[in-house]
Amino acid sequence: MDMQNDFDRMLFFEHARKTSEVTYAQNPLDVENLTRWAGALLELGQFQSVTDSKKFTLEAIAKLDEALSINPTRHETLWYMGNANTSFAFMTPEEDVAKEYFDKAALFFQQAVNENPGNELYLKSLELSFKAPELHAEIHKQGMAQQAIGGVSAGPSTSSSSQATKKKKSSDLKYDIFGWVILAVGIVAWVGFAKSQLPPPPPKTS
Repeated sequence: MDMQNDFDRMLFFEHARKTSEVTYAQNPLDVENLTRWAGALLELGQFQSVTDSKKFTLEAIAKLDEALSINPTRHETLWYMGNANTSFAFMTPEEDVAKEYFDKAALFFQQAVNENPGNELYLKSLELSFKAPELHAEIHKQGMAQQAIGGVSAGPSTSSSSQATKKKKSSDLKYDIFGWVILAVGIVAWVGFAKSQLPPPPPKTS
């Protein structure tokens, strides 16, 4: 069932990406479309290997950069940029490099909060961004980066049940704190694309 859901989600966001490409060709200054495009890329990256996922994430960052160059204060786009930088940081094993992306993420989350102070999701994102480096160290210490993010084993399989349990706990830890961010990205992108695909309302009759 989960595999079917994942497949359906992958098809949905692949369609969403292609829709955004068409919309972009018609109107390259559509900030909302660029933001949705980036959201779709972030989602699609979750189904890839770590190497390919990083490529998708960097492409998403490029789309968000483009969107922010048009409208630098759009809080939803700022929030997506925070998520994109957080995602890339978690896929980067070098702590110093990862920290640069975590710092960028915190900055974008703060800007999103500044633009929309009452948004609980933005506030929670900002709060958790300060805990992210510690979580990153834990994940990479146990060699779980690829398994937790890309769905690919980080090393040779083992028959040791205790080691498998340790890996599961590490994965659970990652998703306890960070998984909601990816989920939130998916929900926002899904709703945004669903709205964009709705037919226009019928004309009002007088």
